[in-house]
Amino acid sequence: MRPHTTIRPRALFAMGRRHRDALFTPEGIRRLTAYVDIDPDHVAEDLTHEPSLAEAELLITSWGCPVIDEDVLARAPALKAVVHAAGSVKHHVTQACWDRGLAVSSAAAANAVPVAEYTVAAVLFANKRVLDIGALYREHRTPLDWSRRFPGFGNYRRTVGVVGASLVGRRVLELLRPYDLDLLLADPHVDAARATALGARLVDLDELVRASDVVTLHAPELPETHHLMDARRLALMPDGATLVNTARGSLVDTGALAAEAAAGRLHAVIDVTEPEVLPPASPLYHLPNVLLTPHIAGSLGGELRRITESALAEVGRYCSGEPFRYAVHPTALATSA
Repeated sequence: MRPHTTIRPRALFAMGRRHRDALFTPEGIRRLTAYVDIDPDHVAEDLTHEPSLAEAELLITSWGCPVIDEDVLARAPALKAVVHAAGSVKHHVTQACWDRGLAVSSAAAANAVPVAEYTVAAVLFANKRVLDIGALYREHRTPLDWSRRFPGFGNYRRTVGVVGASLVGRRVLELLRPYDLDLLLADPHVDAARATALGARLVDLDELVRASDVVTLHAPELPETHHLMDARRLALMPDGATLVNTARGSLVDTGALAAEAAAGRLHAVIDVTEPEVLPPASPLYHLPNVLLTPHIAGSLGGELRRITESALAEVGRYCSGEPFRYAVHPTALATSA
């Protein structure tokens, strides 16, 4: 929080230029320049030799922001805050920033909305077997006995397991509550009372995996979550169950998932993979029981406007001497995405 003054703080865009162009339209730039003194045409994609750093009090960052390390901070004596117009700040906000005492804000809550919406659509379509039925209908071009082919299909009293009460995980639970679903939650940092308040029953991960018709992943990428869904856990999922991953590709053992899907035992809706782009020969591209999308669950197109609005509001709060609404705290980073 800065003292409220009538002097506009000096600000600098630090992100990939294409992201600046997508996030900050002329109208957004107009609103931003009412708050801060900024060169709207200058975008710092490399902070190594950035002369504007010397006077910048506020960095407005997004995807493609360079790392803000000790060397960068040494050339930014006036820097007091970072407003991140995207989700995670882990890729550019370093320990040196916290040691300096920088105030940091993120639009992660805004970015969580479309990820949760994608996830809910995936859950509902998975239980309804929409992809399977659509493929069969295209093939046969006549109505078939869908109930015979897919006994028990649909969303009534199906069990959905949410792994991780992250921003996205909590939003998914909120959006799923109106449906006639049984919701389970696995998260080592949540107690039973908190899970109940979120509309779910707290269970351990193995129990969740065994009991769920759909397992959806919303845990952070940490050493202890690497291949959280490995061959052993995937084998625990019931026959015909669906795995949804909109979190991080490293949470899933890609080879083990491909083997289960190729055997026809499991279905999957996968938006993030390890590696980020699978090799052309990966079976996940062509298996009929796998929907593979290229990391599109997060904010894209018109959804970017929500992130811009969040960032602009945070800049306004900073300039008014108010605390950030979506402040990032270093102690929370160890368990966040």
